[in-house]
Amino acid sequence: MDDDLAGRLAKDLDDGFEELVHTTQHFVFGVALRMTMDRHDAEDVAQEALVRAYRALQGYDADRIRAMRLRPWLARITLNVQRNRLRRHRPGVAPEGATPEPPAPAADGPEERAETAGRRAACVRLLATLPDASRAVIVLRHIEGLSYAEVAEAVGKPVGTVKAQVHRAIGVLRQRIEDEEQTWTELA
Repeated sequence: MDDDLAGRLAKDLDDGFEELVHTTQHFVFGVALRMTMDRHDAEDVAQEALVRAYRALQGYDADRIRAMRLRPWLARITLNVQRNRLRRHRPGVAPEGATPEPPAPAADGPEERAETAGRRAACVRLLATLPDASRAVIVLRHIEGLSYAEVAEAVGKPVGTVKAQVHRAIGVLRQRIEDEEQTWTELA
């Protein structure tokens, strides 16, 4: 998909960009949502990221556009927009108690839906406790499904560093899950 779309972007930016937005808007919004932890902010970040992508593409020659891997490139733009927003508006402060809405559960029975929704909400809450850099690599690798090479490209770090960051972040999440389970066991 990336190669075909990049070729269409190189040939006709306006028509190709419309297709780019159509095919990647959920990806860009998903990254933004999991980084901002707020639906309204995520909409703003996603919109700004796509505007910046269009402006950047206007300055690129056709060969550069054809060679692009679009998803990591868009992820990097989205992460940069979010970092810039944090620096301008809320340096070092995450929104108090803000958690994005988890995706709608599958159409199982009421008990299964409630249990699934509860697990998703817990995962979202725990993900929000990670530092931005750790959250970014987890979101890109395990939620958005980018390869380690694509994540490395998106965050501007070597693949080995990204693998180590993902491993450490998963370890932190596992420990927090175990701590919560222990707390619930003690309370029961």
